Amino acid sequence: MSLKGKVALVTGGAQGIGKAAVEALLRSSAKVTVVDMNGTSGAQCKAQLDMEFGEGSCNFIQCDVSNGDKLRDAFQSTVDQFGRLDIVINNAGINNEKNWEKTIEVNLTSVIKGTYLALDHMSQEYGKQGGTIINVSSMAAFQHSPRQPVYTATKHGVIGFTRAIADASSLENYGVRINVLCPAFVDTPLLLSVEQEDNMGKFVKYKDEFKHSMNKHGILQPSLIAEGMMRLILDSSLNGAVMKITCSKGIHFHSYEPTSA
Repeated sequence: MSLKGKVALVTGGAQGIGKAAVEALLRSSAKVTVVDMNGTSGAQCKAQLDMEFGEGSCNFIQCDVSNGDKLRDAFQSTVDQFGRLDIVINNAGINNEKNWEKTIEVNLTSVIKGTYLALDHMSQEYGKQGGTIINVSSMAAFQHSPRQPVYTATKHGVIGFTRAIADASSLENYGVRINVLCPAFVDTPLLLSVEQEDNMGKFVKYKDEFKHSMNKHGILQPSLIAEGMMRLILDSSLNGAVMKITCSKGIHFHSYEPTSA
């Protein structure tokens, strides 16, 4: 499956996992919109990508994904500039147990909004050409942390929503494949948040235990996460899949017991 001529939108795309995904997409000849709240990182990212892949291959839109109107505008601007939308990666996420409402808004609500916006522009029910969506969860959804209760809840929610909307896509013939990716610890700025009281609140006292857990389980590189994303994009047989990525097992999939009536 060639991505030449395809158009992607990646939230949280200026750093870490998102940036690695953007680079992988551009290497595959897709056009990409980088959506990120950090204007400085976004401008630097675009300048680097323009040098490497040529101007016109990507654009940057500064956007707080928890702002529904701004997120909607980012999707529309992408279609206005590139003429279509084929791939959406809802990657933006934060770790903030102190302002837990914001964590829910960014990690779960914006993923749901981003999925529905993607369907608006891609679903065959609206006369569009179909596409693929990847929602980013976390291994925290399987190995819950008592030091991150709200973060854990949002990542559980992303999996539940994604699997349900993927089934809806199959039943209603949206022509859109929707999958979820669950990485373990990844070498991104998010890891540093566990040391900050402004992020962790009363749970900051567990920062040494976090570091011990990271040392025990290892830290993944964003490039491996991007490799998993590309597999989800390119494998047309995958819909409703839950991909896990860990240091011990690499890229693999979670299986569920069949549900009984």
